[in-house]
Amino acid sequence: MKLARVGAALAIASIVVGACSGSATTAPSAGGGASAAPASAAPSAVGGASAAPASAAAGAVDVKIGIELPLSGADLPNGQPTLNGVKLALAQIPVPGFNVTLNVQDDAVNGVHDPQQGAKNIQTLVNDASVMGVVGPFNSNVAKAEIPIGNAAGLVQCSPANTNISLTKPEFGAGDLRKTNPDKIAYVRVATTDDIQGAAGADIAYTIVKARKAFVIDDTETYGKALSDQFVATFTKLGGTVIGGSSHGVPKSGQGDFTSLLSLAKKDSPDFVFFGGVTATGGGLLRKQMVTAGMGAIPMGGGDGLSDGAASVKGSFLNLAGDQGDPNTYMTVAATHDIPNPTKLAADYKAMFGAEPGAYSASGYACAQVILEALKNVGADRAKVRAYVTDPSHTYDTVLGKFQFDKNGDTTQRIISDYTFDPGTKDWKFVSQKDFGAG
Repeated sequence: MKLARVGAALAIASIVVGACSGSATTAPSAGGGASAAPASAAPSAVGGASAAPASAAAGAVDVKIGIELPLSGADLPNGQPTLNGVKLALAQIPVPGFNVTLNVQDDAVNGVHDPQQGAKNIQTLVNDASVMGVVGPFNSNVAKAEIPIGNAAGLVQCSPANTNISLTKPEFGAGDLRKTNPDKIAYVRVATTDDIQGAAGADIAYTIVKARKAFVIDDTETYGKALSDQFVATFTKLGGTVIGGSSHGVPKSGQGDFTSLLSLAKKDSPDFVFFGGVTATGGGLLRKQMVTAGMGAIPMGGGDGLSDGAASVKGSFLNLAGDQGDPNTYMTVAATHDIPNPTKLAADYKAMFGAEPGAYSASGYACAQVILEALKNVGADRAKVRAYVTDPSHTYDTVLGKFQFDKNGDTTQRIISDYTFDPGTKDWKFVSQKDFGAG
């Protein structure tokens, strides 16, 4: 997937990259570069990167970065490229005096991200005293279950992909998630929020597609419902009409069939269908059933829950959607596309993993950069790492560009990138991006 390609002009270090299973393999040795690993040495779903061996620095302190992502089943096309972004960062960023490994946790149950499993995983990471910070989670409903645990323990989390507004913004209930230490933020994210991403989706529908009547469906989860609500609010403000006045929720028991909802929509002749959710909760199936229902010529849009690879990637939105009829399918990513040195990571990533970066590989890399910078500056002290990461005065110069975290833990980089389906490459194609924080 040709999204979020980044560059990383950083020296290669002999930093160990391993999984929590114990049989860790290592990153490339100094001077070898990420390209030292053969393209065929792609890692498994959960585990260390299969790269050239290197020895841990003698006398160095052993520390870990926790990984909390969906790494199996339907969510694997999202979780694995994000994890690989972290691994690449560790292979390229030296941390003198430390051997950094990964404690990898998978929050997928029966192939789908699960908040209860996420809560168990973050507790596991809290109990591992060598974990200085966590990259993850990927899904907002999982974050809702994890933030209270991380906050109570003072273990900082950096999410590469969460967008729900209630996770950070006090006016939307974020204070309820950090009751133990209300004044000590332990959760930050490098993705911008649903109030911006939902608005961007509505802008695509109204301005690019020229739609005036939309039918909206959500998967009833934390991310999907909030994204749909913001789409509805912005689309109607722009002058559009939402059939039914709001989004039509699909209970988990009904995710296997959108036929009844599409029959309802078809009666009112919408010129756009918006889905708030992820591929694993029905995104690809919805588009496929739109074609079956004779609605394939109607454009469809969604958020970054659909940004999980080309049609060649098994289980991705584009793979499951199948014959798309008219190729007017759109999605947004809550991250910048025009990042510094746009081809460097693509080459390094492909050399190390034998594949193109995913939509949030760069974001996973950036989260790792943030935690490693804190480790360099304050040492192996979990409380100090948390305080450093969440300090609004710090400016982070990352593969995503420069940003700070505000007092709530949100990134000051409020950029949304728009993509559309390209029938030629059968992949997502970048259309444009907008900085909603500018001015």
